[in-house]
Amino acid sequence: MKDYDESTAFLGQWGRFQQVVFFLLSASIVPNGLGAFSVVFLTDIPRHHCLIPEENLTQDWHDAIIPIEVVNGKREQSRCSRYRLDVVRNLSAQGFIPGRDVNLTDLEQEGCVDGWSYSKDIYQSTLVSEFDLVCSDQWKQPFTSTACFLGFLVGSFISGQLSDRFGRKPVFFTTMAVQTTFSFCQAFSPSWTVFTILIFFNGLGQISNYVSGFVLGTEILTGDVRVIFSSMGVCLGYAIGYMILPLVAFFLRDWKSLLLAISLPGVLYIPFWWFIPESPRWLLSQGRVEEAEAIVRKAAKTNRVEAPTVIFKDYSAHDDDLQEHLNVISLVKTQSVRSTTVILCLVWFSLSIGYYGLSLNTSRLHANPYISCFLSAAAEVPAYMSCWLALKYFPRRLSVIFILLLGGVSLFLIQLVPERESFEYLPYIILGTLAVVSAFAALYLPESFGKPLPQTIQQMQKRESMKCPCITRKEYLKPVVHLESRL
Repeated sequence: MKDYDESTAFLGQWGRFQQVVFFLLSASIVPNGLGAFSVVFLTDIPRHHCLIPEENLTQDWHDAIIPIEVVNGKREQSRCSRYRLDVVRNLSAQGFIPGRDVNLTDLEQEGCVDGWSYSKDIYQSTLVSEFDLVCSDQWKQPFTSTACFLGFLVGSFISGQLSDRFGRKPVFFTTMAVQTTFSFCQAFSPSWTVFTILIFFNGLGQISNYVSGFVLGTEILTGDVRVIFSSMGVCLGYAIGYMILPLVAFFLRDWKSLLLAISLPGVLYIPFWWFIPESPRWLLSQGRVEEAEAIVRKAAKTNRVEAPTVIFKDYSAHDDDLQEHLNVISLVKTQSVRSTTVILCLVWFSLSIGYYGLSLNTSRLHANPYISCFLSAAAEVPAYMSCWLALKYFPRRLSVIFILLLGGVSLFLIQLVPERESFEYLPYIILGTLAVVSAFAALYLPESFGKPLPQTIQQMQKRESMKCPCITRKEYLKPVVHLESRL
């Protein structure tokens, strides 16, 4: 493909066509922010203890039937046991008073054979209270989130392949429908097993929708607008959805109502089909030059500019770029591309596990999970703005290294927070270590600031192999000089 950006430069970067694509694709990410972190509220564990059936017990025995345990230095009622009801019933009938006539530590205990009683001070119901995901079944609670992220994993692998095969636009809208449909169906799950299966496909649709929408936008938009879209457009759309989530959850404290509410916005995006075009870049890669030109000409008409007689005159369906069949294996065939791929995978792994690990823990950061979740989401807005500024004015490699080191050091400093058990710091230490290791690995990444990006795998393969990770003054002055010449 011959320099798509140069061939479509007559469109400009910020005409009406680009504005429509920018804002519609950014808005389409809002449901992803709503759905990705809904498990924070859907699977939160309310305070609970063994259910006490209606029995003719004195108030003293009714209050004492649940044993007191010390958890993290605090005394609280046992969540998974009670004193044997038949023994307590007999002692109560005989007029014995617990603690005075009877030593409670001598009484035999039993499990919650009659079920559990859940507090409704925060939630009316959650998945945990609906299906009793506590005590011996407590492992099912975190596994629910795991199933969602397994869907993310599978979707990340297949969405790119599907987009390359069928096009960006069809995959974008199909996976949006998958996300909406399965999110809606989850509210009617008759069991935890069914819910887990549905949330897997929901996660698959979410990430596939995000990836295909992201790629569609970066391929249609050009220049500085593409940088803004990839760093702030889709990210702010995600953050807005994330901020809306605790507000919706605050008013809808039943898990089924919350699921129905966050699934409905997907229906509003059906009309987008007629406003968001297919990627002309993808059409060109498939040899469908006439269709690509038709989209660009329509964009020119929307922007009120005149298109040349032949837009892609240098393009040939027998271009070398099309002669080689490309797939995901192409990312690891040559040393230079393989090194970049491995390092970027490590960086993204560290960023993703840190981001979701911290975000999914928001319900435990404050007595009010809604406030914690909203603050976590709101903090992303200045972060994305800072990211855009870094991409615009600073070397990319240096920015990535600085951000990873800042995140890693911050995670290590959590150990200074008082009143925490020492084992609770282990996850933060692991996340911080990953961030620091990724920062050093990023030293080997090629610098892209102020340089034209390669358009194809073949162009990447022609690059020199990576050299010793030395950051020199001369290397970083080049993009700065380039920027000054542009200004």
